[in-house]
Amino acid sequence: MNVKTIFSGFGGQGVLMMGYSLAHGAMMHGFHVTYLPAYGAEMRGGTANCTISLGDEEIASPIASEPDYLVVMNAPSLYTFQNRLAKGGILFLNASIIEARPTRKDITFYAVPCAEMAEEVGNPRAANVVMMGAFLQKTGIIRPEIYLKSLETIMGSKKKTMPESNRKAFDAGFRFLESVNGGTGR
Repeated sequence: MNVKTIFSGFGGQGVLMMGYSLAHGAMMHGFHVTYLPAYGAEMRGGTANCTISLGDEEIASPIASEPDYLVVMNAPSLYTFQNRLAKGGILFLNASIIEARPTRKDITFYAVPCAEMAEEVGNPRAANVVMMGAFLQKTGIIRPEIYLKSLETIMGSKKKTMPESNRKAFDAGFRFLESVNGGTGR
């Protein structure tokens, strides 16, 4: 098994953290992992993306010319990366700020209102964690408890409420896609 995922969005949306936390969780699970971040010169508001490759064997290249999964947190990322997604791949988009939908008919997509859901659980900065809940619900790459433990390890004890707040955000995204079929524009 070898799975490749691209996470993309504006700097400050937690895109690199999404990839890093998935990579860390996958390592905790015992997978071989590569993490390849890329970002613009701006500190916030510029573009950011990262590619995660994971598998049960050594990974020859961190490059994902046709990723299995694509997570886009802004419209420019949708336009930039949707055509790179492998046929039959799955796209997750942040419906809070992306009005457009993928033009391809050979992929499945899920539209997740990340910002609204993060607000509802009381952590407006956790839209990326909401998306990770939705992503892991549909991909099953690693178990939720491994991901959450990984996220807690990465974040450290910055705030006492951080682990509980992130857990609520993750659970909201996970539950959101429990019964949703892809490609419906939800």
